[in-house]
Amino acid sequence: MHKIKFKGKIIECKKGDNLRKILRKANLNPHNGDAKWLNCKGFGTCGTCALEIKGEVSPITKVEKWRLNFPPHQLENGLRLACQCQVLGDLELEKHEGFWGEK
Repeated sequence: MHKIKFKGKIIECKKGDNLRKILRKANLNPHNGDAKWLNCKGFGTCGTCALEIKGEVSPITKVEKWRLNFPPHQLENGLRLACQCQVLGDLELEKHEGFWGEK
């Protein structure tokens, strides 16, 4: 089991679990403000579940790279989309401010 630290809480999951699904299952939303309701539901197209991730997750997907490569995101900021990440180890997550979590 892997541990995920987010918003002052620690949750556990299995290797390979989808990060967005695990967070939502634990009532820890990876979205800010209205993005909680206005999002792509895990398809990787909206970019509102962007997080700063410390720890091991799956490699960036084509969809994720595409979405994080145009405004308001910038690929070089190092954020990842929770909906596109599989957990591969213990993680520490940080959600930044802004609708897309990019600030």
